[in-house]
Amino acid sequence: MGIFDDVQDFAISYKVVLVLAQLIGYASSKFIGIKVISELTAAHRPWMIIALVLVAELALLGFALVPPPYNFVLLFFNGLPLGMIWGLVFSYLEGRRTTELLAAILSSSFILASGVTKAVGKYIMLEFAVSQYWMPFVTGALFLLPLFLSVWWLNQVPAPTPDDIRARHVREAMTSEDRRRLLYGAWPGLLAIVVMYFFLTAFRDYRDNFAADIFNEIGLSGNFRIFAETELWVAVLSLLIMASFILIRNNLKAVQIVIGIMAASMLLLAGSTYFYRAAILDDPFWWIVLVGLGAYIAYIPVGSMLFERLIACLRYKSNAGFLIYIADAMGYVGSILVMLYQTFVYQGDSILAFFIQFSYLTALIGFIGLGFAFVYFSRVIPAQPTA
Repeated sequence: MGIFDDVQDFAISYKVVLVLAQLIGYASSKFIGIKVISELTAAHRPWMIIALVLVAELALLGFALVPPPYNFVLLFFNGLPLGMIWGLVFSYLEGRRTTELLAAILSSSFILASGVTKAVGKYIMLEFAVSQYWMPFVTGALFLLPLFLSVWWLNQVPAPTPDDIRARHVREAMTSEDRRRLLYGAWPGLLAIVVMYFFLTAFRDYRDNFAADIFNEIGLSGNFRIFAETELWVAVLSLLIMASFILIRNNLKAVQIVIGIMAASMLLLAGSTYFYRAAILDDPFWWIVLVGLGAYIAYIPVGSMLFERLIACLRYKSNAGFLIYIADAMGYVGSILVMLYQTFVYQGDSILAFFIQFSYLTALIGFIGLGFAFVYFSRVIPAQPTA
């Protein structure tokens, strides 16, 4: 029996209902964050992080206490506060000459955390007979103390120096007029990135939400460590690639190179899937690693260094959180639409088959969108002196 298959109260899979509820919460949070994160001031950041995480944890407690199927609503309230966390944390890091290194570490920790929490959750269920309904709350509670310590440490990070500001431009809270000015000034290139990210986020979320089901179909089930092992490779390799951009001081060149690497990662996504299907790559573990690497090498920069460097080039009064949350909002809309398509339109029975087809589509659209963005920004951004 699959995960949550014991609940048959809906016309569709109960797990799909849970995933959709949480995704709608995330998406709602991202749309709210376009305004909230872009207008954020430093004094509110640490308390907002702690409060939002506690609300999310309380929602998981409600998920455990409220009987299924009615508890699906609680996952909406879990996703709603969590969608703000990335913007709050990244606001500590942006606008610095070391932002790429810091953001690469942060991004990789998020990738690794996805696999580690799944591994911890499965371990708790197997070793301590914790039910699938209590497991999310128990797992989250284990990480609360490290969270509080991490927020305290994060709040000790000093503000960007004058040299940072000269190199990367000052980051300020934005008004509605500031937001309009930035969007009107660079909308074609930004739109191409957002369209690419629409599909890429949906693909990443599908891979993440249905990892257990995909592993079952390719013969990697039964080992709780597999979640962490696959994501460890993705996290480490992504970290090394993204952190290396700290060495590129010229902002325009950094934008061009990162978009080029993102486009190459789309080729890796499609190529690894093709080789797996053709039995040239016969180890499903490494296929999952390569697919994850292809997705995350393109995914991570949008949430961190790509908009960080674009703002440094364009020099508008702005902050990276504004652009990140526009992209994230549309990305989660993509995730929801893909879930609805797979549930109500797609005729196949296999999650793996849908995942394979989706990988090809994501790679194609991603490559085209990134190619357009490369040409557009190369033309509209004037030659940059080395920062």
